Amino acid sequence: MKQLSRITLDPEVMGGKPCIRGLRVTVGAIVGLMASGNSTADILKAYPYLEEEDLQEALTYAAWRVEEVEIPLITK
Repeated sequence: MKQLSRITLDPEVMGGKPCIRGLRVTVGAIVGLMASGNSTADILKAYPYLEEEDLQEALTYAAWRVEEVEIPLITK
């Protein structure tokens, strides 16, 4: 996968959720807006400080995350 330079994870911003460029806009918020039928133009109008590349990277990150496999730890 290519390097994602626009997705940041910082425990001090939004509780460490993946965000766009350190802003208080989470990847989940962007994906949720897109899933609800909002267009790129709609989202950029609502968040004028975002760029189209931010939205594309949010989708790329979300697609990558859903393909990850979490293995449960077994404790005795």
